[in-house]
Amino acid sequence: MRAGPVAIILAAIAGPALAAPADPAAAARTWLGLIDRGAYANSWTEAGTLFRTQVSQARWAGMAAGVRGPLGAVMSRTVAGDRRSTSLPGAPDGHYARLRFSTVFAHKRQATETVVMADEPSGWRVDGYFIR
Repeated sequence: MRAGPVAIILAAIAGPALAAPADPAAAARTWLGLIDRGAYANSWTEAGTLFRTQVSQARWAGMAAGVRGPLGAVMSRTVAGDRRSTSLPGAPDGHYARLRFSTVFAHKRQATETVVMADEPSGWRVDGYFIR
């Protein structure tokens, strides 16, 4: 890993076990809850189709643990932005939401989490996750 801002991009195939909220922010919070609990393999399973096709479950679990684990517990997380679009670079046309969260972790007081959501037939799913 390199020093400085940390970015994780994901893409995958879905077999959703979680109920899919109709609101992308609610769906993102549900998914982030898996990350917060260290359920990285489950977060892969609950991610979007693009996410799962871009990274294996084992690789994602290792990447997420290595980046997210050292930050510690979430102290607070608030939505700082919600941008909707019908296209993203490298993705098919569709309905997307780019959510920014202002997050305070136990070991990082100022962080920005960006969660890219895709509206799939099963509901809003995570297709990208970045931490800065």
